[in-house]
Formats: sequence, structure tokens, C-alpha cells
Amino acid sequence: MTLDVKYFRGSVAAVHSVLKHSSCPENVYFHFVASKNKDFQELRQMVKSIFPSLSYKVYSFNEFRVKKLISSSIRQALDNPLNYARTYLAEIIQPCIERVIYLDSDVVLVDDIQKLWSISLTGSRIIGAPEYCQANFRTYFTNNFWSDPKLSNVFQGKKPCYFNTGVMVMDLGKWRKGDYTVKIEKWMKIQKEKRIYELGSLPPFMLVFGGEIEGIDHRWNQHGLGGDNLVNSCRTLHPGPVSLLHWSGKGKPWVRLDKGNPCPVDLLWMPYDLYRLSSIDSFDDQERRAMI
Repeated sequence: MTLDVKYFRGSVAAVHSVLKHSSCPENVYFHFVASKNKDFQELRQMVKSIFPSLSYKVYSFNEFRVKKLISSSIRQALDNPLNYARTYLAEIIQPCIERVIYLDSDVVLVDDIQKLWSISLTGSRIIGAPEYCQANFRTYFTNNFWSDPKLSNVFQGKKPCYFNTGVMVMDLGKWRKGDYTVKIEKWMKIQKEKRIYELGSLPPFMLVFGGEIEGIDHRWNQHGLGGDNLVNSCRTLHPGPVSLLHWSGKGKPWVRLDKGNPCPVDLLWMPYDLYRLSSIDSFDDQERRAMI
């Protein structure tokens, strides 16, 4: 997971949810990635203070590695360099780590993460994620892309489907051997020249891995709960069982709760919000002192 000041409350809730539903929480190790800036030490201390028994490491991410490759997208939050850290996990995390689960900061689990970890990545598959083949894949790329056979032929012979990069099982060993960071950066350089997509870090992943994803049950990414990328709208859960809730989109549950206008689905996030729980405890302490 990544850590930054703006989404830290979400990250804490996500960690809390993983630990709460894990059959063996002592077996879960967290790899946090934070930008190498003035907030780095404070974020590391905050994790230690909130989760004193947590097994984890905080890695620094040099934003300058990716800043020059980022093109503006339809939502400013998607242009944050830390949003691209998932592209560099194989370099950031020590080489002895060959498999990880990547999670966005706006998720909570309501199931045992061991079940997600146990999913097999068959053959040459490097990424496992839920796929959504009913989505119109063409809309994720511009006419500049589809009208140029040299570019669009990347999908020739494949059946690519949309997938969300906020929840991924990743084989970092295969990633390193195939030098996939360079392959993603290649598409980001083309984007700077020809504007072949509108969304931040997602399209380069689809260009490299589209049609070669290990499909995972949709229960592991009930995404879109934050509305779309432009409108903070309320969404309902997709039909079927749920193991992970994902507030992808513009709206975040902690923001809507603080403003007093939460969506119904945001109430499912509340039990994992340690900030709210600590505020309630603090208020109760004040009330008790006032009564004495």
C-alpha cells in the first residue's frame, strides 16, 4: 500500500480491516510506500504509533523517477506521482520478495486476505485481478490510439478486458525477469507525444497486461463506490458476494462522513475508521471527566 497525508486515514482503515478479518494476522506483513519528502518520517511514526505490533516496512519512493513521464488526466488526484508507485514495486521492495498483494488506500476487506493470497497465477501470468469484460474496453483509449495500427496492434490476438489496478496479486519475480517497469514507461512516453488515453496510471497497465490477466472472482474488488472520476455520486453494491469494498472514483467515505452527507455504502466503511473511533473515545473521556 502507499501512504500519504491525504489518504492516510483510508490506509489505516484498510490495514485495520485486513487484520480484523485475517485468520492469522501475525502472518500478514505490510509493505508501505511513501514519497521521499517532508512527511515521510511522520507517516512512518504514525504507523508505528497506531499499530505498535504490526509487521511492516516503509519504503521511500523517489517521485522524480516518474514525474517527467506523467501526463495530465481527467482528475488531478490521478496525477499524484505516488499513484504510479505500483509500477515500481519490483524495484522498491527488496528482491527476496517475489509476491505481493497491492491494495489502494480506499479499500476495506470483509474477508480473510489469505484467500486472496492463495490464488494461483498460472503459466506466465504476472497479475491477478477481477476482470470486467462487459465494460467497453475501447473507451479507455483515444482515437489517436485506435487509428494507429502500430499502437493498437498491441492487442492483436488477445481478448483484453478492463481491470482495476487498485487490487492486484502480483508476481514480482516474473515482473523483474520481464522488465515490465520499462514496458509500462514506454507507453507513458508515447502518451506524452500522442495523447492515447485520459486516465492516469491505469491505461499503461492495460496496454501491457490486457488479455493476459489471471481473472479473479469479482467479490475481491467491489469497485466504483466513490462514484466516477468526475462526479461524487452514491453507488450501490454490485450483485453477488463481497470480500473487498473499493471506493474508487472521486468520492471518499471519510470525506463524505465528515461533511455529514455519507452515502449508504459509506456506513460499511465506518467500523474500520480508527480516526472516528479514537475521536469517540476521546469525547467519552471528556464526558466522564465532566461528570466527576
